[in-house]
Amino acid sequence: MAATGLNKQTTADGVVAQLRDAMTVGVGGWGPRRKPMALVRAILRSNLKDLTVVAYGGPEIGMLCAAGKVSKLVYGFVSLDAMPIEPWFKKIRETTGVEVVELDEGLLQWGLRAAGMRLPFLPTRVGLGTDVTRFNPQFKTITSPYADGEVLLAMPALKLDAALLHVDVADRLGNTQIHGPDPYFDDLFARAAAKCFVSCEVLTDRLDLSHAATAKANTFERSLVSNVVHAPYGAHPTSCAPHYGWDMDHFKRYAAGAGEEGGWQKYADEFLAGDEIGYLGKVGGAERVGKLPLPVF
Repeated sequence: MAATGLNKQTTADGVVAQLRDAMTVGVGGWGPRRKPMALVRAILRSNLKDLTVVAYGGPEIGMLCAAGKVSKLVYGFVSLDAMPIEPWFKKIRETTGVEVVELDEGLLQWGLRAAGMRLPFLPTRVGLGTDVTRFNPQFKTITSPYADGEVLLAMPALKLDAALLHVDVADRLGNTQIHGPDPYFDDLFARAAAKCFVSCEVLTDRLDLSHAATAKANTFERSLVSNVVHAPYGAHPTSCAPHYGWDMDHFKRYAAGAGEEGGWQKYADEFLAGDEIGYLGKVGGAERVGKLPLPVF
């Protein structure tokens, strides 16, 4: 389905058709929370390769690495929370030559912010005196031009060819709303990207953003959104508050494959063959996913 006129609706495959090998792709969400997994699965089913992935990483990084789609990773962490290090990421990191840029959480958002502001870098004290600069010798410092003369780290902009996000509600014009307790840094991913693709739980013709209560859930402008994909339960197996929690039973099954011969191919054969309707059926259907409890901390 191609978007026409003001209607930005398309399909997950329609999004993937606009991506190219060797692109830099940012993935919104946070660890195992509100990841655009329906869009990620569409990439996993495609022939795309040599991607640079930028994320506060969760299962999308592990899956894309396991499938051989990634040549470079830029991340603040890669975790499933209850599993502190994402298992497939750990395996790939220890056994293959995927290039990495390891950042702290603040530097990653600072790099995205610089890209969104169309700046080549933003100065910061973060990272000075740490191993961030030792492991990233390409990072430069800059001296303040003012009387203080302070030496600061010049965090380079993290420019994205594409951003993939998942939200609670969107309309066909590209307006979005995030109803969970934390928007994470999705707005920064949207602003840092040449194209932003959004999947959503609920799709409407037009959102009413005329009231403060509804407008505050709209964290980035519709002009930034290239296409919208209706993907109910499209964050599974990650959580999408307030709709459903993460699927820890599925994560455990997925993680177990990292220790098995041919584990990724077994997972792919079981869960990635076919379309999203088939996937939802294989993980227990809408009724089961919709009842997954939200994590409590």
